[in-house]
Order: sequence, then structure tokens, then C-alpha cells
Amino acid sequence: MKNLKTLLFISLSILASCAKIGKQEDHHHNGGNSEENPNQALYDQVMDIHDEIMPRAEDIYQLKKELQEKLTSSPELAEGKKQELELVIAQLDSADQSMMDWMHLFKPLPDSADQEKARAYLESEMERIKKVKDLMNESIEKAKAVKN
Repeated sequence: MKNLKTLLFISLSILASCAKIGKQEDHHHNGGNSEENPNQALYDQVMDIHDEIMPRAEDIYQLKKELQEKLTSSPELAEGKKQELELVIAQLDSADQSMMDWMHLFKPLPDSADQEKARAYLESEMERIKKVKDLMNESIEKAKAVKN
């Protein structure tokens, strides 16, 4: 029951965050074309990366659950293997948290913002979301490798 509540909470949090970003994205897509906003293409690229990796949050949750079950159901595991599993679980948590942090901190600038500042902001957000993507992908790959 506790796992069900946790899964429900995580799912609702993800949906709420994505809905918030989706509303912001709709505003920018409906707010004008790229001729009026030269940074629209960069904004779209940032959001494309977000949209690509967001579904992987479910992979992280599932892998973390599997690794935790392996830890609790296998008391005979060698201490080194236990530590390895705990480290990978921590990496999965970190990757998931980095995505949540990025979503909560990402604030598209209004169309009235200085275009140079907006571009600089979006370029920094592009770097941040790329790091989140790398962190998520690396932690998922490590988790898949150690769960077998």
C-alpha cells in the first residue's frame, strides 16, 4: 500500500510539473511566430529535450523499485554488491531529483523580455537540461547493468 501511495504521489507530481511546463509552452507557441520571437527555436529545442527524457522518470522509478526489492529480498548478497546497489539507487534518486529541480526552476521569459537576455537564459537552460538528460541516461544504464 505504501508503494502504491508513493507511486501515485510521484506520478501526480510529474503530471503537475509537466502540465505547468505545457501551459507555459502553449503560451509561447500561441504567443507569436518565430519572426516575432527569434528565441522560439531555442526554446523549442530545450522543450524537445525535456519531452524526450521526461518519460524516463518512470524507468527510474521502476529500476529503483527493483533494486530496492533485490536489496531487501537477498540478505545473502555480498557487502560489496549491497554497496553497489545502494550507490546506483542513490544515482537514480539524484537523476530524478535533477529533473524535478529543472522543471521547477525553468521559467520561460515573457515575450517582452530583452531578447539577448532571453537567449542567454535559454542557452544556459539548454546546458542544464542536457546535463539532466545525461545524468538520467547514465543512471538508468548503470541500474540495468547491476540488476542482473
